[in-house]
Amino acid sequence: MSELLTLGGLAPFSTVDYPGALAAVVFCQGCPWRCPYCHNAHLQTGRGEGPAWSSVLAWLKTRQGLLNAVVFSGGEPTIQSGLPIAMTQVRAMGYQVGLHTAGCAPKALKELLPLIDWVGLDIKAPRALYDQITGQPGSAALAWESLEAVHTSGGPYQVRTTVHPEWLPPQAIQQLQLELLLIGVASPTLQAFRSLGVGLGSGPFRGGPNLDGPPKN
Repeated sequence: MSELLTLGGLAPFSTVDYPGALAAVVFCQGCPWRCPYCHNAHLQTGRGEGPAWSSVLAWLKTRQGLLNAVVFSGGEPTIQSGLPIAMTQVRAMGYQVGLHTAGCAPKALKELLPLIDWVGLDIKAPRALYDQITGQPGSAALAWESLEAVHTSGGPYQVRTTVHPEWLPPQAIQQLQLELLLIGVASPTLQAFRSLGVGLGSGPFRGGPNLDGPPKN
């Protein structure tokens, strides 16, 4: 039987990936965009190099009462067709559900929103610079459609922007803040670019817990 999700890694414990919650972070494999400063470039391809989703699900059962939330990150989680079922499984176990997304697939995101308790949405740049950064024509329209969907859903979310000094100079940040303000969205949380692991085919969350053993408190 094929696995529900194609995964690239698992972080078993995080205090920063879901505001106010202790979370496990599931890293989904695959992304249609090719941002040159991507911190998890090893997750861009569709190859599954992480644990099986069935193993992660069994492990999450052992963490009930110890963790508050499960965050689906990537790569780009919304391009995986099994994500709605995976989120439903996690919610049935009593976890809150978080999503990290770049807004690559607004149609899928809109269908997922009823299953999500919090969204971290990466808005990379003002509209005019989007295609240069993602390497994909039309990416600005997709990201901003996703932003509108998240903003109008009424659920909690955070807009984040990674500040690369070459790709996003100060004037571009100012333009982005203006564009967000015009549609009623708060200024993004600015994240400093980190060069560690970029473009090396590896990342900080390739490993994970021993999913075959007992939980270690």
